[in-house]
Amino acid sequence: MNHTLSRIRRNHGLEHATIHVMSEKFKNFSAQGNSDHKGFNLNIYGEIKEEDVFNCVEEAFDRMKSGEHHLAVHPNCGTVLLTTATMATLAAQIAFTFEQKRRKSSLTPALFLNALPTAVLLVVLSLLISKPIGVQLQAKYTVEGDLKDMQLLRMRKVSPNPVTQFFQFLLTGGQKEIKATAYRIETIG
Repeated sequence: MNHTLSRIRRNHGLEHATIHVMSEKFKNFSAQGNSDHKGFNLNIYGEIKEEDVFNCVEEAFDRMKSGEHHLAVHPNCGTVLLTTATMATLAAQIAFTFEQKRRKSSLTPALFLNALPTAVLLVVLSLLISKPIGVQLQAKYTVEGDLKDMQLLRMRKVSPNPVTQFFQFLLTGGQKEIKATAYRIETIG
């Protein structure tokens, strides 16, 4: 089990490193991916040639193997987004619960309106502190920068799946002219 988790974390790190490298070389694109123990899927929203995507994967791999382990952490990772959403939700819940207990009342429209400024303030504070916390959680638990004995096995273009198409809609604001291209990167070791 530990080997499987380690592989997922290393693939997740390589996925992020690839997006970092792509961001250094290209503008006007978005990317989204997901990793498993066999590799990762990478979805590109914008115009980047297949050869360029594969070159970025190889460069990210080489740079991580050469010690650039920091490339494994990405500020827009789902771990950061999940941390932010969780902290904001808890902040709002705390404000409303505190106001209910203070007034010894159930949540009424008046109580809601009275607690709303405190809830907004706590949510804003949680948004300010959640990103660095999420990045730390990501670095410690969901990615690994040291690829160890991992090797690239295969890279191929694949058909965009429904998740890719959903993210295409979210990331491009529904603009059909921004195409989605999906890739599967497989690793061993």
